[in-house]
Amino acid sequence: MSVWRAAAELARAGAGGALATIARTSGSTPVPAGTKLLVGPAGRLEGTVGGGCVEADAIARAAEVRDRGPTILTHHLNADLAGDLGLSCGGTVEIVVEPLVSAEHYVRALEQAASAVSGVVTTGLDWTAGPVKRFAPGPPLPAEVAGPAAELSADRGFLIERLLLPPRVLVFGAGHVGRAIALAADAAGFRVVVVDDRPEFADPARFSDRVAVCAAPVLEAVARFPIDAGDAIVIATRGHRHDAVILERVAASPASYVGLLGSRRKKAVVTKALVAAGVPVEALARVRVPVGLAIGAVTPEEIAVSVVAELVQWRRKQALSEPARATC
Repeated sequence: MSVWRAAAELARAGAGGALATIARTSGSTPVPAGTKLLVGPAGRLEGTVGGGCVEADAIARAAEVRDRGPTILTHHLNADLAGDLGLSCGGTVEIVVEPLVSAEHYVRALEQAASAVSGVVTTGLDWTAGPVKRFAPGPPLPAEVAGPAAELSADRGFLIERLLLPPRVLVFGAGHVGRAIALAADAAGFRVVVVDDRPEFADPARFSDRVAVCAAPVLEAVARFPIDAGDAIVIATRGHRHDAVILERVAASPASYVGLLGSRRKKAVVTKALVAAGVPVEALARVRVPVGLAIGAVTPEEIAVSVVAELVQWRRKQALSEPARATC
């Protein structure tokens, strides 16, 4: 369950609690703006604002804001390092802590945010005349276009949150490894599409209800899910021939991440065949083979951890200049 949904349910029940949101960061901080922590009547329920003394303070303030409305906490993390609960980073983080209230318009804004793919949530920080929270729908935008997921207005009177579209991962192959990769990528917050031409494997019942499952050949799937620059593609089919068919179609696509499950020898064999078939060498050169970080992965679940770790690295734009990758 999302933090938005859990907060809406808690607020509608009138059970109390608070919602803490990272509103602004500078320097090195443990989590980015927009990260949320839901605090229930008995303490932490969902999410995090970074742990340590920062989170302890947010939880402590949850009880205080019930009667006075939202407050802004400011933590200078370099100073926090001196404490036993300090965090190993520097920088400044500002957190808005707001009470969860049962006012209908407030709850409705939370519910709309929980159900929406995109939009903007605006929370007024002065509740003298009552709670201020509203949701406005908007077109889905990737993070690099929309900017930070949350920020304070120039007058510090409003918290403005943008529901950003997470990167999409297309997993070709719904066997044991493909399924594990899809489930791990979903858990890590990616939008996931799984494609397999075998209906018994491309069965929605084998995946989370958040994962789109397509039982179709590659050409039909690519037509249904057009690939753009914000996408990542992971090829984990049942054999070299199927890998080659898919790679021929996606190697030169706009996707900024293309990975193929397999060994370096497999890369050489597949690349040779595809170059002979006319696929540009430069398009094949960018394909990550073996895909994933080098952690000695063996089982489907371990391989999924390896691949999704590299996907997270790609998403956060912290890729190493020449990362080592795991073999299958």
